[in-house]
Amino acid sequence: MADVHEAPVRTEEQIDQMLRRFADGFSVLRRAPILHSPSELGLDYEDVTFPSRDGVPLEGWFIPAPGSDKLIIANHPMGFNRSGMPAHLEPWRSDWAPSGNGFEVDLVPDYRILHDAGYHVLAYDLRNHGLSGAANGGVTTGGVFEARDIVGSLRYARTREDTRTAAIGLFSRCMGASSTFAAMTQFPEAFDEVRCLVAPQPVTGRTIVERRLAALGLGDRVDDLDRHVLMRTSVGFAQRNVREWAKSVRVPTFLYQVREDILTHPSDVQTMFDNIPIAEKKLQWIEGTTARFDGYLEFQRRPQPMLEWFAKHMS
Repeated sequence: MADVHEAPVRTEEQIDQMLRRFADGFSVLRRAPILHSPSELGLDYEDVTFPSRDGVPLEGWFIPAPGSDKLIIANHPMGFNRSGMPAHLEPWRSDWAPSGNGFEVDLVPDYRILHDAGYHVLAYDLRNHGLSGAANGGVTTGGVFEARDIVGSLRYARTREDTRTAAIGLFSRCMGASSTFAAMTQFPEAFDEVRCLVAPQPVTGRTIVERRLAALGLGDRVDDLDRHVLMRTSVGFAQRNVREWAKSVRVPTFLYQVREDILTHPSDVQTMFDNIPIAEKKLQWIEGTTARFDGYLEFQRRPQPMLEWFAKHMS
């Protein structure tokens, strides 16, 4: 009797078609809808728009904390938007459920926690996500071009009367974290006044596709996928080197990560952490789950370590 767990036999043409479809979805992401609002949790907010460093229009929310002199800028994960990810709904559920992540991530509770802790909050959509502008042909680059959005948000904060002189902290998740590292590499002068960074689950593009291809029985075809992604985006995996970008981090940084995340390896984040060239840094592992999305919900469940980090470095 044949082993039911045996990998399916595929022709080279079928494999190439799979790789092309994978590259299509990885290069130009399906936009997730904004399904939640700060008003659901009783927060006053302002719809805002501001330009990225290269002029791309970015859309967001500004949630004021009257009397505060501290601002947290929130940057979302890849494929998400400022509201979160509706992975409980199709077609997003089909994308995420096979990896154990077929449940919703609502990010608005994060903003309530930060607001109640005394921070203004600026949450916005990165380019090619949510309601922000299309750019660079619509392709996603894992931080290479998205870095310009990070800088745009910092510049915008300095144009507002209520945040012009505020202490700034960054809450940058996943691709938001990778983009922050990339911005620190490309535009280090933009971070002179940033006090600290909390960065859940940064990931290198090659690592996450290696895991996803392995689950499809195509773990030996990463280089082929890389070529397909390069042809679609002009930015291959070697250029999306988040581990190398981590060497440019110069602000106190707190990383946290699901240790057994099925979509990555612990060594990926560990290497980033080791590469951050300052003493004021922390890495916290989340145990007891393999779901990456649990890492995005960690702040809502156990916010105290992150709030302590912000408080320590923004006082």
